[in-house]
Amino acid sequence: MASSGSERRPVIGLTTYVEAARWGAWEQPAALLPATYLDAVDAAGGIAVLLPPPSDDGAGSDAAGPDMGGSDAATTVIERIDALIATGGPDVDPARYGAEAHPETGAPRTARDGWELELCRLALERDLPLLAICRGAQVLNVARGGTLLQHLPDAVGHAGHRPAPGTFGPIEVTLDPASAVGRILGPSATVLCSHHQALDALGRDVEAVGRAPDGTVEAVEVAGRRFALGVQWHPEQDGTDLRLFAALVAAAARPVQRSAR
Repeated sequence: MASSGSERRPVIGLTTYVEAARWGAWEQPAALLPATYLDAVDAAGGIAVLLPPPSDDGAGSDAAGPDMGGSDAATTVIERIDALIATGGPDVDPARYGAEAHPETGAPRTARDGWELELCRLALERDLPLLAICRGAQVLNVARGGTLLQHLPDAVGHAGHRPAPGTFGPIEVTLDPASAVGRILGPSATVLCSHHQALDALGRDVEAVGRAPDGTVEAVEVAGRRFALGVQWHPEQDGTDLRLFAALVAAAARPVQRSAR
């Protein structure tokens, strides 16, 4: 779906949860994502499309299912969207980066891990604009061969990056002003965080461009790509600041060489 001009709104694919959910009289597995993501994409001028992990039978959550990353499906998706947002969510399976699970690490979402790792890999391979948010930044780093700190309080001695489950806490991040994130947001920004894990060893071409006061990596970029950013915070939670989403949509609107369909 190559861009044909500024009149066409770019299509932005967003990864999703697949979890048990309840609405009305119904309670069953559902592909879902907080509407704040969709609102941010729409307000920034894009069209949001949800990208749940594929399943062989469509039944059940992916909490303990087989790895159904679906290389063919991921390739098809990447060829049909103009940009990718890897969204927040549960912990990445430590087996993906060769580690044993920490007691505080959540149950793996195997299908989602495989799906999003493949989507990020292909997006980077094809230079598709990519914004990776919270878990998404961690997936991005693992996709490039990096590792994660499984329980950040063990490393920094406090729980300020996630004041309480289901709560976003403000922190100040310092950004490299020469980086793409720094050019978008400036040399510093107050952001909303909710994470107990963080990037550890950085993957291939992944560069740290933003840090919290305690040294935690809060923003990264992939060198050599026109737009491949990861932020450990949740920009979709601040509806008054759409700069990251606007920058993604602007990058998605610019034509890029694609393989023939």
